[in-house]
Amino acid sequence: MTSRTLFISDLHLGRSQPVITRQFLDFLAGPAHQADALFILGDLFEAWIGDDAIGPLEQSVAQGLRALSAAGTEIHFLTGNRDFLLGQEYCRRAAMRPIQEPFLINLYGVPTVLLHGDTLCTNDIAYQRFRKRVMDRAWQQRMLSRPLWFRRGLAAVLRAASRARNRNLRPAITDVSAGAVEELFRQSGAQRMIHGHTHRPFRHRHDVDGQPRERIVLGDWYDQGSVLTMTSTESELASISRASRPPQPSVRLATSPRIP
Repeated sequence: MTSRTLFISDLHLGRSQPVITRQFLDFLAGPAHQADALFILGDLFEAWIGDDAIGPLEQSVAQGLRALSAAGTEIHFLTGNRDFLLGQEYCRRAAMRPIQEPFLINLYGVPTVLLHGDTLCTNDIAYQRFRKRVMDRAWQQRMLSRPLWFRRGLAAVLRAASRARNRNLRPAITDVSAGAVEELFRQSGAQRMIHGHTHRPFRHRHDVDGQPRERIVLGDWYDQGSVLTMTSTESELASISRASRPPQPSVRLATSPRIP
């Protein structure tokens, strides 16, 4: 059997999106079983206020992930800008291996760096300032010590503020910066980069110091059910229909992902 690795991000699971949750659970019980490994690159949940606030939805997702792990698929998870408070306890419950970005792997012979993607949006200065604050461990510990009602209220306020703010921002502000992408390629030594966050699925070619580089952007699950499948010979970005049929190709990325 051909070795297969899957990448997903930006599911934004929550009680207001039961169809997407069902779609994800069907994916875990079906197509994901064909993979040796599944990488979840952030924003699995719409919001996360702490591992002590797990409800029925979060329990059902954890059960689906644990069942996939038990069937032999390794699950790796890095946090996004919506679920950065997701901790070790939930990862254990869901049988996910937490990883820290930028995470460098050798993917079928190609050095590949994985991340959520928001750190690349350096043109959004206000967001980067906010991100630096909430990623501070002392800030996170103070927040997790607050009562649940306080954290729920704050999360709702922040989500509303984010939606309102993003409606008025130009795409050039919310998209990644070419300079940040090139700098990460240099620092990591990777030939390929995979990330989400921007909800703009595409395959990009970059020239970094005269060398070709590949950047693959994952889509969200609101419209696409975006799944990137990598093997030693192919890479394909596909969409899973809401009827949970097998993945249907939406963007053919390559018949050979190797970079000379």
